[in-house]
Amino acid sequence: MIAGVDEVGRGPLAGPVVAAAVILNPARRIRGLLDSKLLDGATRERLDIEIRQSVISFCIAQASVEEIDDINILHASMLAMSRALEGLAMTPALALIDGNRCPEASCPTAAVVKGDQRVQAISAASIIAKVCRDKMMKDLHLEYPMYGFDSHKGYPTAQHRQAIIEHGVMPLHRRSFKPVKEALASAAASRVPVS
Repeated sequence: MIAGVDEVGRGPLAGPVVAAAVILNPARRIRGLLDSKLLDGATRERLDIEIRQSVISFCIAQASVEEIDDINILHASMLAMSRALEGLAMTPALALIDGNRCPEASCPTAAVVKGDQRVQAISAASIIAKVCRDKMMKDLHLEYPMYGFDSHKGYPTAQHRQAIIEHGVMPLHRRSFKPVKEALASAAASRVPVS
């Protein structure tokens, strides 16, 4: 029982960081598992459904914007991964974590650099975490269409930075991130109301 764990959303200026833990079912092989960043949206969506239906157990968890701002993005990512592991239906014998650090866990863990390209369970975790977070950002776009979350998913694109300058900072922006901090400082200096 080996779990793969990965997170998505460290770099964006808005939204939570999302992690997933997956225990694959050796009797139900899933073809096409790769790092979610290497797959197009339609393929990720298809694999997301297959993963959820085929695995022994999975859990998706997150750390909120407030937690990111309180404890920093690295610690918030570790927290989200811990929550995903703890949410599995069973405790794995080993959890393989994408990257070079391991979160606190009630089972043995091992870090695997580029694990989302080398370990299928980590690839599966990266896919379902990304599909989940992308859906959150698309839903957020319905509330705040002026920011363009449906296209950039909260990442610091030129479009997103410009939208922050034009429309201000909203509650789901990470206030500890430099571009958001700068927008808040600029708004305060010019006495522009910030939500």
